[in-house]
Amino acid sequence: MQLEKDLTNIQAQTDKNSEENWQFRGFLKMNIDEDDLDRIVHKINADISSQIDCTECGNCCRNSYPILKKNDVAKISKGISLGLNDFTEKYLQKDEDGNMVFNTLPCPFLKDNKCTQYDNRPNDCKSFPHLHKECFVSRLWGVVENTKICPIVFNVYEQLKLKFPKWKKEIL
Repeated sequence: MQLEKDLTNIQAQTDKNSEENWQFRGFLKMNIDEDDLDRIVHKINADISSQIDCTECGNCCRNSYPILKKNDVAKISKGISLGLNDFTEKYLQKDEDGNMVFNTLPCPFLKDNKCTQYDNRPNDCKSFPHLHKECFVSRLWGVVENTKICPIVFNVYEQLKLKFPKWKKEIL
């Protein structure tokens, strides 16, 4: 299967298939063993991630707010030689859940699709798109949302649909 890497096409297909993507989410939650699903997703993700260079994209940095822990803030502020209070005041805000996130989109450290603080980037950024983690089924809400912005997530989700071709019949 040819991977889709064009962000315009990904957004258009995700918009077009929005209802289908949410229905497939429901199918996965109700019909697939969590451990089996993790194994399948990890395998598909390993294959797809090896074919996509995130530094050619950077779309996650333009469209998502990573959660920053205290150690993330300390590492980045040190990396740019700015005190913690000044860094927090200049770059951060609290989201609706009380988590620290950057106060602007795109990320203030994105330049030419690359992170200028790559070695100091937050753990949430290092982990994105989180498809290597366990408990995929418990993160499906975010996965469906991330199909819009991440070519890796989009392609993994589309290949997952192909892995379970009878899912549409079981939904009806």
